[in-house]
Amino acid sequence: MGKGVWVLGLGVFIFRFQFLFLLFCTVGCSPPEDPIKCSSPSQTSNCTISNSYGAFPDRSVCRAADVVYPTSEEELVAVVANGTMRKRKMKVATLSSHSIPKLMCPHGEDGLLISTKYLNRTLKLEPTTMTITVETGVTLRQLIDDAAKAGLALPYSPYWWGFTVGGLLATGAHGSSLWGKGSAVHDYVVELRIVTPSGPNDNYAKLRVIDTTNPDELSATRVSLGVLGVISQVTLRLEPLFKRSITYLVLEKDTDLGDQAIEFGNRHEFADITWYPSQRKVAYRIDDRVNSTVSGNGRYDFLGFRAMPSLELATIRSTEESQEYTRNAEGKCVNAKLTTSTLIASAYGLTNDGIRFTGYPVVGYNNRLEASGTCLESPEDGLTTVCPWDPRVKSEFFHQTAVSVALSKVKSFIQDVQKLRDLEPKSLCGLDLYNGILMRYVKKTSNAYLGKQEDAVDFDISYYRSSDPMRPRLYEDIMEEIEQLALVKYEGLPHWGKNRNIAFNGAINKYGRNAEAFLKVKQRYDPQGLFSSEWTDKVLGIQNTNGVTSILKEGCALEGLCVCSQDNHCAPHQGFFCRPGKVYQDARVCTSMSTRSLTTTNN
Repeated sequence: MGKGVWVLGLGVFIFRFQFLFLLFCTVGCSPPEDPIKCSSPSQTSNCTISNSYGAFPDRSVCRAADVVYPTSEEELVAVVANGTMRKRKMKVATLSSHSIPKLMCPHGEDGLLISTKYLNRTLKLEPTTMTITVETGVTLRQLIDDAAKAGLALPYSPYWWGFTVGGLLATGAHGSSLWGKGSAVHDYVVELRIVTPSGPNDNYAKLRVIDTTNPDELSATRVSLGVLGVISQVTLRLEPLFKRSITYLVLEKDTDLGDQAIEFGNRHEFADITWYPSQRKVAYRIDDRVNSTVSGNGRYDFLGFRAMPSLELATIRSTEESQEYTRNAEGKCVNAKLTTSTLIASAYGLTNDGIRFTGYPVVGYNNRLEASGTCLESPEDGLTTVCPWDPRVKSEFFHQTAVSVALSKVKSFIQDVQKLRDLEPKSLCGLDLYNGILMRYVKKTSNAYLGKQEDAVDFDISYYRSSDPMRPRLYEDIMEEIEQLALVKYEGLPHWGKNRNIAFNGAINKYGRNAEAFLKVKQRYDPQGLFSSEWTDKVLGIQNTNGVTSILKEGCALEGLCVCSQDNHCAPHQGFFCRPGKVYQDARVCTSMSTRSLTTTNN
């Protein structure tokens, strides 16, 4: 049997197997484990922390001497006071730690982790002022649900409901909209309470209450990367609960995507775009408010956020590893088309009544449509089914590049990606395997110093990561060039909670005076840098680092720890050398010389 026939047959098997389980396997699941693990008898000392994916960009292990789990604001103040008095480095850890970079890593093994796991209560809901006050560890799911019970809504949010309020504020997490105040959750904060280090006159900790009458401090604390202290409570402005109507319009061409991307976000309030570049296919999400009298009780339960059988995850991962090792681009392209077909046929997990999808439009209340994440909520089943990225089993393991490109530059960026795709038609099939490129709209509305600096489109791209950090990926150079196009040529801003190291290299310099204003507040709040770490100092350009986050060593470009400047930053022993980009000549990427020679010959 020929190789192509074998791959197609395997792809169809995976398609059928995955489709059935994604649709029906939502009853049992093993929720993610606590990201903090301690080896002491008390389970509160000699600890390590990771993220929910099980690995940081540099694959380092973050250690801490102790972890504490405060259950009230008073306990939190006491914890920070004790840490300050002892001059300990401190970091905040959330329930699941979904940030990819090392934001929660304390500096040094004597560091203290402060978990917000039990700071998880909704404290006040005021229908008259349409505000909700929650503790920092409340999840997005709880916030949305509690607001809805009072007939209120957080209008815009990220699509994953597993984030905690403190975590999504710290990283500037957002949904998709150019309307109103925009899609960033921090733009709806009207007050927050934060505990910071202080001197003996304040008993070594200070509880600061910050609202709109403190514009400078609010601009700093809305997006803080966790370096100012510990947020204890947040008050957000809500709206009356409303309905929305969603239709996915899938077009089999992307020739005018550059123009459409600029206009589409202004036409629809909750618009987003999913682009499948290798298939030249685009799914436009037409998503708007409708009158509450319009019938419908739709629900969004995104397929990629549902529990999946561990056995199936292992099969899918092994297949992709095999395709990578054998450089089987055709196999990836076949499976990418099947994955895309599955998502489109099942309306991405939308249902008209919470059970079945019977056709567009899907109409329902905002709280049932704005976010999902059902793999989080089932009782433990012994790892039989898990979230698709659970590191305790053989599962998805990926890099993620998320960069906001200014609206004025979006068309040119898309056209450059299309040129790359046209030079290497199979090179982006690996992106389509991870549901293509998600394009969300973000708006500059607040004065958050580390928020978006102008209206933009956020490009979210996930792609295969090898378990061997020294092994080049299939079409390594193409993805590196796209990354450098977004970050360097088009001066995009990285999402603070995602990305590889190179995305943050010099990023703080793009914020200009806003970065200076943020650092002034940081100096007032935490002059000893107790909530800073080596990583955050590099990101923020503190201590003469100038925002340099690169780590130069053999093979560093393969994991995004550096942009290659010499061949040994790639994998010359495997035929990958540092060369200019194909479309963006200033890029430096790890190129397979056999691939480069073939491309040159064909053109």
